[in-house]
Amino acid sequence: QVQVVESGGALVQPGGSLRLSCVVTGSFLSVRAMGWYRRPPGKERELVAIITRNGDTNYADSVKGRFTMSRDETKNTAALQMNDLKPDDTAVYYCIATILRDYWGQGTQVTVSS
Repeated sequence: QVQVVESGGALVQPGGSLRLSCVVTGSFLSVRAMGWYRRPPGKERELVAIITRNGDTNYADSVKGRFTMSRDETKNTAALQMNDLKPDDTAVYYCIATILRDYWGQGTQVTVSS
């Protein structure tokens, strides 16, 4: 049984920073890729950042230069450092881990508001 658990969501003021964490647990050989998606209120889920199985990191244009994704393959964890947060970053953030298929976490709420 594979589980993906996110943490770190909070209420933060515009211009602030937040760090999300994700851990993958269970029985598996290796995690091929990990990524972060988000679902803003009333909108579809969208890609934020992903580290592919080749080690390449891709970001949505809207977060380039502000968000940084990292991954520790030895611990099956990932993090998303979010700086200069804007109200448009308000969303539920989901971590995804690709093993033999995609596994999603339950999400963590990030609210950017003054």
